[in-house]
Amino acid sequence: MPNSSSLTQFLLLAFADRRELQLLHFWLFLAISLAALLANGLILSAVAWDHHLHTPMGFFLLNLSLTDLGCICTTVPKAMHNSLWDIRTISYHGCAAQAFLLVFFIGTEFSLLTIMCYDRYVAICKPLHYGTLLGSRACAHMAAAAWATEFLNALLHTASTFSLPLCQGNALGQFFCEIPHILKLSCSHSGYLREIGLIGVSVCLVFGCFVFIVFSYVQIFRAVLRIPSQQGQHKAFSMCLPHLAVVSLFVSATAFSNLKPPSISSPSTDLVVSVLYMVVPPALNPFIYSLRNQELKDAIRKMMTG
Repeated sequence: MPNSSSLTQFLLLAFADRRELQLLHFWLFLAISLAALLANGLILSAVAWDHHLHTPMGFFLLNLSLTDLGCICTTVPKAMHNSLWDIRTISYHGCAAQAFLLVFFIGTEFSLLTIMCYDRYVAICKPLHYGTLLGSRACAHMAAAAWATEFLNALLHTASTFSLPLCQGNALGQFFCEIPHILKLSCSHSGYLREIGLIGVSVCLVFGCFVFIVFSYVQIFRAVLRIPSQQGQHKAFSMCLPHLAVVSLFVSATAFSNLKPPSISSPSTDLVVSVLYMVVPPALNPFIYSLRNQELKDAIRKMMTG
């Protein structure tokens, strides 16, 4: 079997064997990617254009749209190219770049969602300290820390994974390059355990962020229920529900993809689940945030009507 020094390409999981279904996947991915590009592009433009959205939440929403665009642009174009031309290959360096960008953008997105939860917590539970705790400089520092930390994390994971000798073939059971699937091709026990250790540390950090989000929302809902007016409660819930919906979609899709029982695992099921957690959320997130954010809807409407 080839080792990592002789590998020049990997084989990705094909969506279908029939040409008609391959073209159907191409057009489906094209529609989803165009919707994601348009929706996230509108949010980026609206936040940059309308000074009413120059707030901490608007700033973090802009960063979130950038990560959504990064996620979908990392996987979908190659999948569309392979479906259109009836091929399965991706180059070794292209696979490494794809794996790096995926870890980078997904990790940054979850870090930003955690920061946005902190923003909602301060806005509702400590409103008098909002300007102090979430000033423009503090927001910039938190966002920069999220991007920089996840860049180093992605670099570490990618370097560790692609330094392993690979001797179990070059076929990946996924339509994009994902580190767990690449690890299955490794024949280095010590290197494999090293990367598993790094993944374990990352999982612990993610779990810590998840616990922080849950704890924050418990405090938020307790504070909201103490608001005397129904209108005030409605406004507070409108601030939190879009973020909570995006977090729930992100966590549930990712958890199901990685923790689903082996009894329901099959290539076709894995393919559908991968699309649900990798392709659908970047297209849905802008719509979720736009539905309950009147300022954002007004800004997009004014921008589009001149």
